[in-house]
Amino acid sequence: MGRSTLKSGWMPAGLAATALILAGCSETIGGFNSTTHVAEVDAGEAAQASNTGNIASLTEVIERNPRDPAAYNTRGVVYAKLGQYSNAIEDFTHTIELDPNFSGAYTNRALAYRQTRKDNLALQDFNQAIIVNPNDAAAYLGRGNLLRSQNDFPAALADLNQAIKLNPEGAQAYHARGLIYQRQGDNVQAITDFNNAIDRDPFAGEPYQARGQSLMATGKFDAAIEDFNAALNVNANNSEAWSGLGFCYEKLNNHAKAVESYQRAVVVNPNNSQARAALQRLG
Repeated sequence: MGRSTLKSGWMPAGLAATALILAGCSETIGGFNSTTHVAEVDAGEAAQASNTGNIASLTEVIERNPRDPAAYNTRGVVYAKLGQYSNAIEDFTHTIELDPNFSGAYTNRALAYRQTRKDNLALQDFNQAIIVNPNDAAAYLGRGNLLRSQNDFPAALADLNQAIKLNPEGAQAYHARGLIYQRQGDNVQAITDFNNAIDRDPFAGEPYQARGQSLMATGKFDAAIEDFNAALNVNANNSEAWSGLGFCYEKLNNHAKAVESYQRAVVVNPNNSQARAALQRLG
């Protein structure tokens, strides 16, 4: 997990742990996300209340230390977790104004731009983050994911390879690189990368789903079922995982479980055309 270094001594004790977790604001805020956005909004009233309280505390810190870029950067991250991306971008911009060499703020702002569909601005910020700090693994990861979304696979692979070199214990770059190999039809290499992602973060659901898809593509339906179930243990509302589960059961001639899985896929997402077509096919 790439994180920017925070200056010490400015934060209240109650926020110390939060700042250490949030300050880098790479794509690790929201965990794995195939759309590579900066952060998924924290669900639940408790999380929202906690983040809102952090905003209030960080605002007090900023009022006492209006020239501290790290304070703005951390508040920007919390704004992102609340889904307030305009406020987050404003804070990251202020961080950069105070410290033009704060590479993490460029990466953070780029990820917030991605969330607001401003990919051109995001690319500029990823580039600048790498210029300021060529060892910023999170910037390579973010730029690699952006390039992947644009189907520029050679450039994306180069960035993800560099992210892995700089942060070999980070799970997300392996996951992202595996998705590229999967798109290119190299499911064997994809499975290796998904294995590495799962080894490093066994509690994230997306790598299990991705590995399940590659296992399914290579005809290993029993193993794929295990992975889809693991993904569903993390998020029971994963329509694609339910659909994959249905396909595997169908291939294994388990009609009842196939129908049940496809039905769950449609309940979760009525627009899942694959599951709908399968239910029509299976009667």
